[in-house]
Amino acid sequence: MTEMIREPWGLSVFGAGSVRAEPQLVRVGLTVDVLAPSPDRSFGEAGAAVARLREVLRRHGVPDTEVSGSRLRLSSEYSGYNGERELLGYRCQASYAVRTEALDGLQQLLVDAVDAGAHGIDRVEFDVHDKAALRDEARRRAVAAARRKAEVYAEAADVRLGPVVHIQDVNAESGPQYRGHSSGGGDSSGDLAPGMVEVSAGVVLGYSLRR
Repeated sequence: MTEMIREPWGLSVFGAGSVRAEPQLVRVGLTVDVLAPSPDRSFGEAGAAVARLREVLRRHGVPDTEVSGSRLRLSSEYSGYNGERELLGYRCQASYAVRTEALDGLQQLLVDAVDAGAHGIDRVEFDVHDKAALRDEARRRAVAAARRKAEVYAEAADVRLGPVVHIQDVNAESGPQYRGHSSGGGDSSGDLAPGMVEVSAGVVLGYSLRR
């Protein structure tokens, strides 16, 4: 299918660039989730699990300022529908977002957190401190890639590139991307060794053309 260009004006090209860096920190989502026959017991067991979890985090060198959490939430839990609906108990939950730079001790931290009563691990996200600087470099690489592509097209079409007349930022990603992990053979401490954090950018450049 041939697409007609209604208003020809020059050359438009897309370029993408990315930068990879070693992770410097990790964010972990932890959830305490307790189901008990009564509200008092559910609150009590969840509160005890939260206290143990806090102690584990402090023992791993995670200060309270790097832990953001929610209040205990209580809800009724049922099974079945309509007339056969049966009360299972009362569910008490609290979620916590933990940030730490101690990447080497991450695996043991997760093990100890689960033992303390964190029944759910919602996410493990590796990141870097100066993401803005990486994004800037990725944008420079995207522009360079678009420029190279434009030069190839111009040479093939026997024209010369004029000045840039249009620049459009393209949101290549919504956040840093975690690329893989190493899972060493003998040493279990490497099971959660982080891979690389990749930050990407995209751009559309519009060039005028000259003969």
